[in-house]
Amino acid sequence: MQLQSPRDDMDAAMSCNTCPVADPAICAHLPPSQRIALAALRRTETLRAGETFAWEGADSVVVATIRAGVFKRSLMLSDGREQLVGLAFPGDMAGRLFGPVCDHSLTAITDAVLCVFPRAAFERLAATTPELEHALLVQALADLSRAQRQMLMLARLSAPQRVATFLLELAERSRPDAAGRIAIPLSRQQLGDLLGLSIETVSRKLRDFERSGHIALPDYRSLVVRDGPGLAALAAA
Repeated sequence: MQLQSPRDDMDAAMSCNTCPVADPAICAHLPPSQRIALAALRRTETLRAGETFAWEGADSVVVATIRAGVFKRSLMLSDGREQLVGLAFPGDMAGRLFGPVCDHSLTAITDAVLCVFPRAAFERLAATTPELEHALLVQALADLSRAQRQMLMLARLSAPQRVATFLLELAERSRPDAAGRIAIPLSRQQLGDLLGLSIETVSRKLRDFERSGHIALPDYRSLVVRDGPGLAALAAA
């Protein structure tokens, strides 16, 4: 086992302090000394779009914080088809904590950067660090709330409401570029799978929202929100 030098500790702390997702990530809830202890477990890993970090049913060996990129959460149906069940954004945890087996697959849909931790060591640190344990609970409750909204959306909402709800969450959890554009990480087919709609319906509703002035679609994989309150009204209609 390689010992961490004081200089290594300083570099780890500096890296965490300048992390682009320091605010939404669990690290934000930790005092400096505990942030250094967490960073000492970390390695940085880069994934290309299409590469999978965790496989449904595989042993849960590592967990991670997403520093950059967007991931899809998916399950395999009995007939071999993939079903998207959600997205993971920068600041989210990736991998299965407190369980021996991954309960879903997690695949990068854009190029991505992760801070990766051995699961067992991460859990031991959480057991002795109340702030980290609390941060994990807060994030787990947020994930549960999003899962409940997803179930409600699929069970009760109309097609316009589903698309508007997705666009609002995407806008809330993404960083626009200098021109205000937000990347749409999913294809129309993937959007349809996530929202329980056909490709044609997704495409038609996006065009409807553009014509009504709620959004602009500069190209196939980006959007600009023009009327956030209007979108929220559509989602709640």
